[in-house]
Amino acid sequence: MSFSQELYRDFAILIGQFLKEEFQVGGIVEISASDRDLIAVMRRYFAPQAELESLKAQLEAARQAAGEAIGVFYDPRQNAEHAADLQRSHSLREEMASLMQRAEAWGRAASGADEHDRSAAEAEPENRGRLRTEPMLSSGRSYA
Repeated sequence: MSFSQELYRDFAILIGQFLKEEFQVGGIVEISASDRDLIAVMRRYFAPQAELESLKAQLEAARQAAGEAIGVFYDPRQNAEHAADLQRSHSLREEMASLMQRAEAWGRAASGADEHDRSAAEAEPENRGRLRTEPMLSSGRSYA
């Protein structure tokens, strides 16, 4: 599974949990500013994705109705009638790629933060939480 697919799956889980808790339970869900940024990016991603899917279906229907070969029909230089739609589809793909790059950067930053937290937890001294047995001064320092 690619990083984008993992991020998309994680985003769907995050949104699903948010919607379930917010609307079904009626509670207040706290989401970090970083998560809100990701949600905003992904919402912006889904709008051109829906438009692109619709545009692709329209173009493919037009191609089949015209009986054109794929290479000829989808070349804007050879298909002036649909050139604007073809260019729009390329523009939508570029926008989606840019938004996915932003979402992936968020995912890498979140993964890096998680890794940093795990490393810090593993680096804690082993004697943390042990009781001191040597005599202590009132200031909290040991005699030794």
